[in-house]
Amino acid sequence: MQPGQDWAGTVVIYATNPWDGVKFQDRHLAERLTRYAPVLYVNRPISRLTRRRGPDRLGALTGPRLRRIGPRLAVLTPEGLPGPERRYMAPITERLVHRRVEQTIAELGGNIGAVIDGSVLLESLGAYSGIRKVFWAQDDYVGGAELFGQDPARIARNEVRHARAADVIVASSPMVAGQWRARGFDPELIPFGCDAAQYADIDEVAAASDVTLPSPIVGSVGYLNDRLDIDLLLETARRGRSLLLVGGIHSSFDAGHLDELLAFPNVQWVGFKEFADLPPYFRAIDVGVVPYTRSAFNLGSFPLKTLEYLAAGRAVVATDLPSTRWLDTDLIEIASTPTDFADAVDRALQHERSADDVARRQEFARRHTWDERARAWADVLGLDN
Repeated sequence: MQPGQDWAGTVVIYATNPWDGVKFQDRHLAERLTRYAPVLYVNRPISRLTRRRGPDRLGALTGPRLRRIGPRLAVLTPEGLPGPERRYMAPITERLVHRRVEQTIAELGGNIGAVIDGSVLLESLGAYSGIRKVFWAQDDYVGGAELFGQDPARIARNEVRHARAADVIVASSPMVAGQWRARGFDPELIPFGCDAAQYADIDEVAAASDVTLPSPIVGSVGYLNDRLDIDLLLETARRGRSLLLVGGIHSSFDAGHLDELLAFPNVQWVGFKEFADLPPYFRAIDVGVVPYTRSAFNLGSFPLKTLEYLAAGRAVVATDLPSTRWLDTDLIEIASTPTDFADAVDRALQHERSADDVARRQEFARRHTWDERARAWADVLGLDN
């Protein structure tokens, strides 16, 4: 990797999610921010024990620790001691990771202009001074702690450390922004966005060849995990509607739920698909659903797929979440009980999709793209627009 002036004023993103695999919000933002500054994306630290305990992150161990993704984008995967994010190892890991980031920036011949930290198991912001520091509150981390096997008290303490070290807090949902205001802070609200360009010509794309369900098709795209309200999907399946499931299975998900769904002949699961490979599956879908429970974590979340369905011009049925209400559009039908949800799906399927429907949905999605979100982030970071 060649050093040079291209790395002056680098934005360092301490990511919550790995670069590889499912394309989450961290990666979307990193790619768009390169229009304003070079970006170093820092994966969560790993240890050699990851080979046995974290097979989903194994890919990060088989390649170089520092990868050049583009002219102004690189990914660093720091290596730490065993159990790098455990409570008593975290302070050591924080110092090791900070040192590795500083070394990497020196290798690139650049300097750090701003730091974004979206993690809550480790805290990086306190190690920096003289630059813009942002705590990215992506979700209700405390509300989701038990869901992800973490100690809520520890997460709450770490959030306070982040907030005190940061110059600004960026919240990704109205619920989380409200929580921080109630704690005496003044957060910026910048929700997640969508990649509207990927779905702009969706109806000219051939539908996925491995989808065998008859049209019309109801689609649920995303991880199969405990955030989903399976009863909503089951009621849709019981009515004989073609139901397509696209996404990997989270390790904590009860496989029995998937078996229960797949017992219906009108339900098909095609597994995990890379983000770039999703358009043919969106092409096959007539109605996209966001069947989330009203858990504390979900209430503070901003589901990515809601906007992506609209970017593909598809009808959307979603459960009642503050983020969905914040979008303030009649293009999303909201329903939360199994009967109401399935009724809403039925109504959406009975309405034949018109060119005007597609245009309205896509126009709305274009107002909420990752490009627009990155522009707001550039303002927060003090970058030239």
